[in-house]
Amino acid sequence: MAQPTIFPSASYFSYGDLGISPFFIERLAERGIHRPTEIQKLAIPRLLAGEHLIFRSATGTGKTFAYLLPLFERLCSRSLGAGGSGPAVLILAPTLELCSQIKEEADFLMRGKLPVKISLIIGSANMSRQIETLQKDKPAVIVGNPARLVQLARMGKLKLSNLAALVLDEGDRLIADELVPETRDLVSRIRSSPQIAACSATLSARSRERLLPLLGEQTAVLETEEQEILRERIEHWALFSETRHKIGVLGSLLAAIRAKKVLVFSSRGGQVGNIVSQLQYRQIATVGLYGEMDKKTRKHALEDFRAGRARVLVASDLAARGLDISDVSPVVNLDVPADGEGYIHRAGRTGRAGKRGIVITLGDGEELQRFAVLEKKLGICVYPKVLYRGRLGPPNG
Repeated sequence: MAQPTIFPSASYFSYGDLGISPFFIERLAERGIHRPTEIQKLAIPRLLAGEHLIFRSATGTGKTFAYLLPLFERLCSRSLGAGGSGPAVLILAPTLELCSQIKEEADFLMRGKLPVKISLIIGSANMSRQIETLQKDKPAVIVGNPARLVQLARMGKLKLSNLAALVLDEGDRLIADELVPETRDLVSRIRSSPQIAACSATLSARSRERLLPLLGEQTAVLETEEQEILRERIEHWALFSETRHKIGVLGSLLAAIRAKKVLVFSSRGGQVGNIVSQLQYRQIATVGLYGEMDKKTRKHALEDFRAGRARVLVASDLAARGLDISDVSPVVNLDVPADGEGYIHRAGRTGRAGKRGIVITLGDGEELQRFAVLEKKLGICVYPKVLYRGRLGPPNG
């Protein structure tokens, strides 16, 4: 099995050095993005060269642009998918929100690069309209979740004979037990030999074992040293709370910190609605995000949180996977994640784009003992905090 190689800083200083054209450099400048991140320095040249690649880097380090930029460069130069029917680029992601987010980033980069068309094909959307889009628009790029794409492929409505590049965003989730059947089914239907890339903030040995047969044994596996974001730009706090009092403690915490955008995680998706209701009863503007919600409600919840109409977003782990929402701090864990990967993904929702962030974990005695094990495993420093008379501070402070 291929082992990841951890690369030091690459010697590229600009996107131009990486081979990115002025058009895309100008698009990035509109966002205030002028220099590539470490993972972009490493991944972009390899993907421009057509290599298969698995890459891991911390959340908030620009992984989406790390694959969009080189693939779009090749697409625009007609070295990808010239002629034929069906999409040239197919991007898979595990959640509706992440698919929508990737589509928005792709639209941003490609704005003005007509006639390249990009379509979003996700579950819970009207399938008849999606079929009409595929037939009339003939998109060169499709972003979607495996389940719906497999349905369309089985019906013969999604043609994969022209596919030149396949991306698995949040690849470790796409090959997790609950999603791997659809992912494998879809990949097995691809008759061409596309360039394949997979990325995530976490890639365990088990994930790599499952990914490599899909990508090929010659696939390069690389990692960067950017995990210091977790240690250097994010503060980690622990707050004791008995389980039955956690929602009450959360309400008191929100009153004490007065933060503008707070993302709350619960591993129990079925409890998200209850948490939202109790916070709303306390007159705290709160919305929820979990898997069973319909597409329209989920979209409105995210829009309200992004726009600041809702101060708090309560989410399950899967629903918030890969979300990029600016200025979130703190992230609050209502439970201790089962493993380090879960904590990394939750913590990665803050401290993004060079900013600092805070993660606050609520736990009872047993949970905080498990959190101490995670602290050592991840190499972070966790500071205990107490709530006293409406203020949050250090013990005996």
